[in-house]
Amino acid sequence: MNINELNDQELIRLEKIKKYQELGIDPFGQAYKVSHSIKEIRALCNKKSEKALAKMALKVSVAGRIKAIRKMGKASFMNIQDKTGNIQVYLSLDGLGKKNYDLFKMADIGDIVGVKGIMNLTRTGELTIKAQKFIHLTKCLHPLPEKFHGLTDVEERSRRRYLDLIMNEEARKVAFMRPQIIRSIQHFLDGKGFTEVETSILSPILGGASARPFITHHNTLDKDFYLRIATELNLKRLLVGGMERVYEIGRLFRNEGMDASHNPEFTTIEIYQAYSDLRGIGDLTEKLIRNAAKEVTGSAIVKYGDREINFKDPFKWISMNDLIKEKCGIDFKEVKTYEEAKKLADERDLHLDKFKNTVGYVMNEFFEEFCQADLIQPTFVYEYPIEVSPLTKKEKDPRFVQRFELFVNGKELANAYTELNDPLDQEERFLAQLEAKKLGDEEASEMDKDFVEALEYGMPPTGGVGMGIDRLVMLLTNQEQIREVILFPTMRDRDR
Repeated sequence: MNINELNDQELIRLEKIKKYQELGIDPFGQAYKVSHSIKEIRALCNKKSEKALAKMALKVSVAGRIKAIRKMGKASFMNIQDKTGNIQVYLSLDGLGKKNYDLFKMADIGDIVGVKGIMNLTRTGELTIKAQKFIHLTKCLHPLPEKFHGLTDVEERSRRRYLDLIMNEEARKVAFMRPQIIRSIQHFLDGKGFTEVETSILSPILGGASARPFITHHNTLDKDFYLRIATELNLKRLLVGGMERVYEIGRLFRNEGMDASHNPEFTTIEIYQAYSDLRGIGDLTEKLIRNAAKEVTGSAIVKYGDREINFKDPFKWISMNDLIKEKCGIDFKEVKTYEEAKKLADERDLHLDKFKNTVGYVMNEFFEEFCQADLIQPTFVYEYPIEVSPLTKKEKDPRFVQRFELFVNGKELANAYTELNDPLDQEERFLAQLEAKKLGDEEASEMDKDFVEALEYGMPPTGGVGMGIDRLVMLLTNQEQIREVILFPTMRDRDR
């Protein structure tokens, strides 16, 4: 702390540290025993009259941060906030005694304090702790942001999340709802016989998805590793080993852009169920999301912006080709050559990367450009071209694979396969990805010989799905920016 950079209020707060020390009080506190949370107090006192509260004589010991102070001579009020809520405290010279009341008068907004007292109602009917003892716990050396405006800059709120949580009730709500959503998912899957596992974040091979990686170096091995872009290949190795139903909730890392729905470090869940397929894993995914919505929000129909997202009714299924036919009038099953497909793209000013030189790639570009944004209610889009799905079983028409992506509010929420378990086919697909990498596709997978060998020992027919936890939390907490649901998102430097 540079004293020369402090304002007058900060200097006054700093000077109080010496006063606390002179009184024999640690400015930054010791352990304190809490009897009730504020939420528990409100539940115990809910709808009770002043007479009933007096008869109840509920004594409490609470701790929290001072959010407001109204000092009025011999009697004062303050509001304190713990993790569960906010409550008013009445403090008086008669109730505390001179020494303890003088200690309270040294307090500033932002300080963390303890209060022991008895519950009552004010004349206006507000539930209030009538303080019998005030305990200083931790000095706040900076004034909190102004109450009504606070931190309004989204970048600054994300950078200083601690202040955002102090001042912003919505941020606090999201921070506590996110783990509730994750617990709901875990309980749902555990109840269906799945086992939660952990796999390695460092990977010697780029695979499991199409993405640009972060690269790090291991000094002892003198070898570069990737931060994982997916958990898929290791989870499938566990299926080969006989675990049958596994899932992992964990961080993935993709060295790509940042926007409202993308952060380079994000959380997903991947789920694999042996002896299932695309429809089976779709049914599981639908029920999992519906259950989470009901448990956390109280309803399977949730408000998102000015829309209602309906997770209650059965999710729609539609093939990618049928969707493109509806939107663009093109049947890609009738398009036989890349030249035909490129002509269709040129007619609609659709840019194609040089290595995306097949009908399947063009078809996928049409879907992403002209169809995806209109998928507002939960929709499984299935039957993808094989070129964009290197780990998926083929359909009867070998140009397509048994894959779906689940879209909600125009964005991908989940991606699922009937998993490819043919090691010979898998090796050919890896080789095709290597050719794409040679042509400049930085997102193409590398050859994973160990994974191919694992498949040679036999992986049962399997349905697998990956879902973005951050995006699900966004939907269930009505947040438009991914940084609102990640406590510490990746940020640009302040001076940019």
